[in-house]
Amino acid sequence: MSANPAAAAPPKAKSKKMLIIGVVVALLVIAGGAAAWFVMSSRHAADDEEGAEAKPHAPAAPKVAPTFLPIDNMVVNLADTGGERFAQIGITLELADAKTAEQVKLYLPSIRSAVLMLVSQRTSEELLGREGKEKLAADIRREVSKPLGFTVPKPHKRPASQEAEDEEDAPRAKPAADTNPVRQVLFSSFIIQ
Repeated sequence: MSANPAAAAPPKAKSKKMLIIGVVVALLVIAGGAAAWFVMSSRHAADDEEGAEAKPHAPAAPKVAPTFLPIDNMVVNLADTGGERFAQIGITLELADAKTAEQVKLYLPSIRSAVLMLVSQRTSEELLGREGKEKLAADIRREVSKPLGFTVPKPHKRPASQEAEDEEDAPRAKPAADTNPVRQVLFSSFIIQ
């Protein structure tokens, strides 16, 4: 048996070819990954530059949780004819911070008096509806804000037909920034008898 030198050469050549192909594929994968990383990082850098030009980086002000100040329940005679109806109302004030709560506490007797006067001018019919409660809450917010030096504008009352026309015709204006530290008046109880 004679060995054929040509038959032995192909396995060696095949392994060299496979090795070269493997190295080329590995280099292509590495080059492709590097190119993808470069493109992604340059896009990210471009986005950062555009964002920096549009608005400068400013540290976001940390959100401060509101402070809630409950006010003792109040029992008030209502303005119904006969004077036999009354309301028991529990109020909690949502305030911007604890400092505002301390300021409100200083004026609490005059605030309670103003709230009693507001409620005593309402009828049970006015207070039974949602609109009446919302108007009362806005009026109470106005009274609580006065001693702190803030004013709350009264909402303009227009006929419903005119409001519907205005909403369709005019675009809504942006509300002005509200700097009042008295954020809301919340009712914790509301009983009318």
